[in-house]
Amino acid sequence: MTEEPTTEAIIKVIIPAYNEGDSIAFVVNELPDCVSEIIVVNNNSSDKTATNALSAGATVLNENRKGYGYACLKGMEYLSQQSKPPDIVVFIDGDYSDYPEELDKVVAPIIKDQKDFVIGARVKRLREDGSMTPQQIFGNWLATSLMRLFFGATFTDLGPFRAIRYNKLLTLNMEDKTYGWTVEMQLKAIKKKLAYVEVPVHYKKRIGVSKVSGTVKGSIFAGIKILGWIFKYSIK
Repeated sequence: MTEEPTTEAIIKVIIPAYNEGDSIAFVVNELPDCVSEIIVVNNNSSDKTATNALSAGATVLNENRKGYGYACLKGMEYLSQQSKPPDIVVFIDGDYSDYPEELDKVVAPIIKDQKDFVIGARVKRLREDGSMTPQQIFGNWLATSLMRLFFGATFTDLGPFRAIRYNKLLTLNMEDKTYGWTVEMQLKAIKKKLAYVEVPVHYKKRIGVSKVSGTVKGSIFAGIKILGWIFKYSIK
């Protein structure tokens, strides 16, 4: 499932986390040793997310404005203040649905093949039954089909497990504060002509209930935000 680390590159991981106290330590502990720093952004959690992440050895930041994008932007702000920036930034969710040990597989195309951006694609053959809801599967299909239609993109997934060269990430000028973060990154990567690729990753049922796909409201708002970004870029 994993590949041996092949680089001296500085790799840092950003994990946005809202009420992931039961899962966050598993994610932190199972990331490979090639990671220089694990940054958990506690997004106004009411449980022990921050405490458990800290105990597992992560750097913990607090972002009280609730929203996936807010948390990711907080992590990026922290990186911008460091004297030595990372070479690669990896984003992964804190719910333990991804396999953190597959990080080596996700960063390999950047290290070995000079790619700029990699998506960990949750392909059907590697997904645990029930790990993605029907609305997630349909939403991924619709969004990536529209990106292919409008922009000639080859994405098949909006997976949250992703790696990008830090200097390329900065050129994207990320701005979405909530549900549209992942699709915004992919659309801007297309527009900036970044060299991107997908790698298949395993995916399992998350610990706890999703705050997005686990609720009707979350699914609707996420869908509206994702489609909004796609149509916004299609008319530019």
